[in-house]
Amino acid sequence: MRGPLGAVIGRYPSSDGSTQVSGIIRHNRKCRDVAFLVIFIAFWVAMIVNSSFGFNKGNPLRLTYGLDYKGNVCGDRHAHPGLRELELTYWLNSNQVYLSGLKNSQFKLANARSICLLDCPIPSEDGLNWVCDYPEGEIRLSVDDWIDRNYDYFEFLTPEMRNTSLQLQGPCYPVIFPSVNVYWRCQYVARASNVSMRHWQQMGGVNINEDIIIDKSIHRSINARSSVLKRYVADIEKSWPVLIVCGGLLPLFVSVIWLLLIRHFVAAMPWITVALFNILIIAVTMFYYLKAGWIGNDAISPIIGALDPYYHVFGRELNHLRAAAVLMTFIMVVSILTSIAIVHRILMATSVLKVAAKVIGEVQALIIFPVMPYAILGIFYMFWFAAAFYLFSSGQIVQNNCNSNCCAYDLVSKRVNCDRCCGYSIHYTPHISIAIFFHLFGCYWATQFFIACSSTVIAGSVASYYWARGETSPEIPFLPVFSSMKQLIRYSLGSVALGSLVLSFVESVRFILESIRRKLKVANTTPESCMGKTVYHTSRFCFQCIEWIIRSVNRNAYIMIAITGKSFCRASAIATELIISNILRIGRVNVIGDVILYLGKLCVSLSSALFAFLMLDTHKYRSSHNKISSPLLPVLVCWALGYVVATLFFAVVEMSIDAIILSFCQDSEEHQGTAQYAPPLLMETLGDQNEMQRLTQ
Repeated sequence: MRGPLGAVIGRYPSSDGSTQVSGIIRHNRKCRDVAFLVIFIAFWVAMIVNSSFGFNKGNPLRLTYGLDYKGNVCGDRHAHPGLRELELTYWLNSNQVYLSGLKNSQFKLANARSICLLDCPIPSEDGLNWVCDYPEGEIRLSVDDWIDRNYDYFEFLTPEMRNTSLQLQGPCYPVIFPSVNVYWRCQYVARASNVSMRHWQQMGGVNINEDIIIDKSIHRSINARSSVLKRYVADIEKSWPVLIVCGGLLPLFVSVIWLLLIRHFVAAMPWITVALFNILIIAVTMFYYLKAGWIGNDAISPIIGALDPYYHVFGRELNHLRAAAVLMTFIMVVSILTSIAIVHRILMATSVLKVAAKVIGEVQALIIFPVMPYAILGIFYMFWFAAAFYLFSSGQIVQNNCNSNCCAYDLVSKRVNCDRCCGYSIHYTPHISIAIFFHLFGCYWATQFFIACSSTVIAGSVASYYWARGETSPEIPFLPVFSSMKQLIRYSLGSVALGSLVLSFVESVRFILESIRRKLKVANTTPESCMGKTVYHTSRFCFQCIEWIIRSVNRNAYIMIAITGKSFCRASAIATELIISNILRIGRVNVIGDVILYLGKLCVSLSSALFAFLMLDTHKYRSSHNKISSPLLPVLVCWALGYVVATLFFAVVEMSIDAIILSFCQDSEEHQGTAQYAPPLLMETLGDQNEMQRLTQ
């Protein structure tokens, strides 16, 4: 049985009638859950080692650009020759591209001879254009001169070189098909130029295949799942200014404004929050419709540069945006109906928010305090994202092992080389996948840890306010926020690490099971029987319930950790017992208050998503070097960052309400149902029997 907390966190009349005075927050503490703090520190060391592997092996250019036949990444200034501005991958031999597209062919597009260019070649209108290999050996041209000549030095070739070029073995290759820049790959358009083809045949060139397969082969490579995933990660890297503005600065500004409005206009804020939430979710959904092409003519296009009205290319990104638009439509309808349903209960939230507003007014440092964990998380996210880009691109470039005919003229050896002429690919080993998962888990754990630290500090500050009867007391430190922070750092970091680890572990298990479920669904191996489907869906629901319960228990455990200094498990038990014994008293009050706060967090995150859409719709991100393949992932990342920032700041109100209510319940239990230390405003809100009866009905 837990003993009374009055002696721990306040002062209360003893059995003999004398008043026993104790510190507002217990001072005779000791370090708790130290083992988990050691684990957390060791995990951070492992995170640094894991990230250093990525910085050593990775190259973010691989996420966007392709490889040439030498294994160089296009756009890499450190390659040989220097390819700083040569970002487009172009396949020289159209017959090899055709061969790679045949159904049962052993020849892969990765083995077709490719080079990096500044722009995609197009056929001549009155002759035959050539694209020649990088100048080296007997070709005395610099790379800049080669570019200025439109990659054509056919006139400088010896008779032997001209003959091998007519055999499609280089070093020069004819431009028969037009090509278009699709995600920095020159995709062939299966419409051969009649003029160029006639000149080629007159020169005695070998037969060139003109089937539409030449178009589909490159398109299939561009739309491969691995290629789409790399482009999504590259989109986040290119849109880093959007992440800083819309994922960092904007939610900071909106969250502080929301706290100030809660302080001064508490009665109106629930109504404003609900109305603003509905407006924002409709606006974000409309932007998804715009980018999906269902409204207007502003759908995303995989083509970079000027668009050909007679040529259309569709990518997976557009399908993903349309799926997101459908999902957002469903969420929008459910959210609007839910907000309508809770309108008549908003007064209930107003009553509780008044108490939080009173606390914020008395302990004004609470509004400023979240800036500290916000700054720490900002620094962590900058390091984490930089390491993530390198980890995702940390595969090893290796030459393929092919048995196909890929002979090509070598300018250095001055002969046709059929040995080691296969192309290059990026090889990802299984340990890279483990490193990426470890990195993702580390991000989630660190985020939950810093949020938990912030919540614990706020809870300790609010508890000091409560047990001083809501008045200035000599027992309250001059700056209760910094006093609470000192208690946390000195005694309770291990307990916070344990709580955040439990939540991160459960969330990771749920994520893994959800991934397995999706793979089974794709493979059509989901249970067929009624019992199997029941177990299948019940397990998902149970994990979601477990996650919600752990979140709720963690939040209340952090409050009791701040108040009592107990270990995480003991604090969880105390908080759970306290809540269960007062469930009818605080249940609905807390739930409705949490709903309004949750809608407030969504308002902040949706505003981040909306402004991210607006920034990504500018010319910078729609063309040329910084073009993103889709706004989907940058917008989702801004939404997530906005939600994290809102959680940090809204915890001021959230933890104030929870800490006040838990303290009120404990105070009532210790004094035969009548709270002795509750501030006057709290007594007016929760102490009045008529008010409590109305709130709990």
